[in-house]
Amino acid sequence: MRISALLSRGEAPGELVEAELDEPRPDEVIVRIEAVGLCHTDLVTRKRLGENPAVLGHEGCGTVEVLGSAVKGLTVGDRVVISFASCGGCVQCRAGLPGYCSWATALNGSGRRLDSSPTIRVGGKPVFGTFFGQSSFATAALTDARSCVPVKDIPPEVAAPLGCGFLTGAGAVLNVLRPRYGDRLLVIGAGSVGTVAALIAVSEGVEVVVVDPVAARRAFAARCGATAVASLDEPLPPVSHALDTTGRPETITRALTLLRPRAELALVGLGPAEVALDVRSLMMRGLRIRGCVEGDAEPSVLIPELVERYRHGRLPLDRLVTTYALADFDRAVADQRAGLTLKPVLLPGP
Repeated sequence: MRISALLSRGEAPGELVEAELDEPRPDEVIVRIEAVGLCHTDLVTRKRLGENPAVLGHEGCGTVEVLGSAVKGLTVGDRVVISFASCGGCVQCRAGLPGYCSWATALNGSGRRLDSSPTIRVGGKPVFGTFFGQSSFATAALTDARSCVPVKDIPPEVAAPLGCGFLTGAGAVLNVLRPRYGDRLLVIGAGSVGTVAALIAVSEGVEVVVVDPVAARRAFAARCGATAVASLDEPLPPVSHALDTTGRPETITRALTLLRPRAELALVGLGPAEVALDVRSLMMRGLRIRGCVEGDAEPSVLIPELVERYRHGRLPLDRLVTTYALADFDRAVADQRAGLTLKPVLLPGP
């Protein structure tokens, strides 16, 4: 299939090019992309790949256009969110924790299928594709049917980030930290992941304190019912739970000092591999630190739950989203970095 795709080469401006999408195998589908979220992981991966040409994007939403011969449970015309790839058969997948799939790295970050076959070609040559099992910065994406979650008539620009960013923030609260009514949650970083986490916690009756240096993000968090401050150096009350979305070592270290005894810190931000920790303090205060991948979520379970919360007005995800044409990728990146938008969502168009 001939498609239009956003080709990335390091920090150079993104380029819309004509590309060729492979035919779906029996367990794969082709989804016509209606919207795709821009996530920090796309930018980190673009930098990591350097000058190697790539089609990224991993928060796709669209309608199923072609079905592989063995696909069940989906029909042509279904609107779906495409989430991350997982094998479905390893111990973690069978336990409902596909974010920790034994094949996660190869399926989501190798740029090819498990058998090393490419899924996207530009000018007849294979490029890095199948990113997070999809590569959805394009007018269509080839993906495993297992990654597709039907969402019916929810607007695609609202649904798209449920594939990763919104899923991560919500799952970190609902599946990992699990604060209860009357608890106090500290959310560090009010990008889309942190803001969704805050929204979920507020809706559960949890007191939320959000920390972010960007005034517009703090203002939004305050409107949603959270207390918002610019820095962890400001006077803050002890908290029962904390979520770090920044990955910064100094932030993680400071957050630990704000925890009550037996409190828990969850980490979802990628940063340096090493952080200096006061192990004695951790032990004596009974603190817990948890890594969290994709919100410890089974997408087929949590995404429909979040859709229902949105439908009933309990999770105003549409207020986080700003849309851009796919061709305006670089402007979307700049606006996100400047704090002008919480969640850029790209629209490939016809």
